[in-house]
Amino acid sequence: MNMNPRTTFELKCGPYLLTLGPRTLIMGILNVTPDSFSDGGLYFDKKDAVAHGETLAAAGADIIDIGGESSRPFSEPVPAEKEIQRVVPVIEELSRRVSVPISVDTTKAKVARQALEAGAVIVNDIGALRLDPAMADIVADADVPVILMHMQGDPKTMQIDPQYKDVVGEIKNFLADAIHKAEEAGINHSRIIVDPGIGFGKTVTHNLTLIKNLEALQDLGVPILIGPSRKSFISKLLGPGDECRETGTQAAVAVAALNGAHIIRVHDVERTKETLKLVDAIKNS
Repeated sequence: MNMNPRTTFELKCGPYLLTLGPRTLIMGILNVTPDSFSDGGLYFDKKDAVAHGETLAAAGADIIDIGGESSRPFSEPVPAEKEIQRVVPVIEELSRRVSVPISVDTTKAKVARQALEAGAVIVNDIGALRLDPAMADIVADADVPVILMHMQGDPKTMQIDPQYKDVVGEIKNFLADAIHKAEEAGINHSRIIVDPGIGFGKTVTHNLTLIKNLEALQDLGVPILIGPSRKSFISKLLGPGDECRETGTQAAVAVAALNGAHIIRVHDVERTKETLKLVDAIKNS
């Protein structure tokens, strides 16, 4: 278990300045989709989505991540226009109501551009700028933080038969290359965050190994985000049911934070805040 202090980073997100390191930050998930694996359909209506975003902020979310396309295993892609219709009105309204940065979860440059115009200040790209050739330019021109995530394959195929010879080493190399390509495209190093992609083209063992060895990513020199929330590897270990998934999520949250995660992406912000208050107290003691 890594009990060394995390590297401290200052992350400028529009009018906000986040300090990453002394305290583990929480990214609250807001899916404006009918089919996301955990909360699909719950916040598909704009009014419900905005209300839930306010709830996440009140519960202690440091960032709210809004997505309009499910990336669950075997999901079908959504056209950019439909994604824009889902997320942009929510971002416009929520950015006026909460005082935390809003992130847009998208792989499409067109969606990212309109989301940023609507008030988003971070781009969370599960494709690490690879799926849309225009995405890097949008991020560079806007000078906003970008989250580069590892994924083997795409959501429709990623869980068919994921294989690695060295899961930690291969993902670290992928993320190092993604950082290099982002910088070549004009994105400032201080705007880059990496995510090993728990559940995106990984088996149960791959996910556990990544969480256990998360500290290996620290020498990439950028903040680390991780999203274990309610992923299927938890129910495969603990059994079905929402309570099992949430209990397992909090265990994964605790270990990830101890091993160097700067930001944890979760559905249950309130419970995660309690977990991290204790974990950070232990880590900083």
